[in-house]
Amino acid sequence: MEVTGEFAIGIDIGGTTTKFGIVNHRGEISQKGDIETTKYRTINKFIDQLYIELLPYMEKVGGENLIKGIGVGAPNGNFYTGNIEYAPNLHWKGIIPLAKLISEKFNKPCTLTNDANAAAVGEMMYGASRGMRDFIMITLGTGVGSGIVANGQLIYGHDGFAGELGHTVIRPGGRLHWGTGKKGSLEAYTSATGICITAKEMLHERSNEKSLLRDIPRDEITSKFVCEAAQKGDKIAKDVFKFTGEILGEALSNFVMFSSPEAIILFGGVIKAGNILLNPVKRSMEKNLLPIFQNKVKLLFSELKESDAAILGASALVWEIKPEGK
Repeated sequence: MEVTGEFAIGIDIGGTTTKFGIVNHRGEISQKGDIETTKYRTINKFIDQLYIELLPYMEKVGGENLIKGIGVGAPNGNFYTGNIEYAPNLHWKGIIPLAKLISEKFNKPCTLTNDANAAAVGEMMYGASRGMRDFIMITLGTGVGSGIVANGQLIYGHDGFAGELGHTVIRPGGRLHWGTGKKGSLEAYTSATGICITAKEMLHERSNEKSLLRDIPRDEITSKFVCEAAQKGDKIAKDVFKFTGEILGEALSNFVMFSSPEAIILFGGVIKAGNILLNPVKRSMEKNLLPIFQNKVKLLFSELKESDAAILGASALVWEIKPEGK
């Protein structure tokens, strides 16, 4: 990749907060900020405010002429159309031609994809998968997102929505997903939300067993509290991560046998559990793989700083080589 004096703008649109920054080829963020997504009733007012906020930042790096383009990661962002399509956690409903509107406002090319795909591109450009042509990125946060890279290119599918591995069914007829109404999805078990549900279930099932989690009101239990309790040696909390890791490992074995990646990169708040999560994931994944796939796939934690990853991932879309014919 040729290093130039150009910069990219990275924008990550979340349900509550939108983060943005100006990034160079090396993944260094020179300027960054954020605004409240929910504060702006219309998409046009939201984009107007983004421009107002970013204008002085662009001047600080040498002016708008040095901005090569804008990359945006957003829920239900469609790479092919540039539209956000029926995002359940955004208050702008329906189909929003976001890339077109941003491009017109900033007079710069704009590329949009969903937030998990943006994270995968960022990891390929700046993180643990630098130099890899085949890997899968799994984001473990409030939900479970994913980005699949094969032969050096992100897999978008025919309609731009490929890679929803979090909604694959890993326990048919299992736990009801709170948002989709489907049963037994990976997200229902291995997201931060799923971890909280598992913890509450185990506390109920093992009501006579002591646990640090019993000191927390049931409605206030978070995956962070479960992680901290597990790190202090709490048996129930450790078993929560063992159970979570086993299910995640099973799912990853299916993903490995589908695309034979060089590595699987885990990202998000849940990975703060470290080896308490990683060890059962690795054991379960290897156990469920056919011999031809065993002991070949690296299981790695992301190298991107969590607070900057969304901006980096979005900005990397500007430098990314696009699929042929798209």
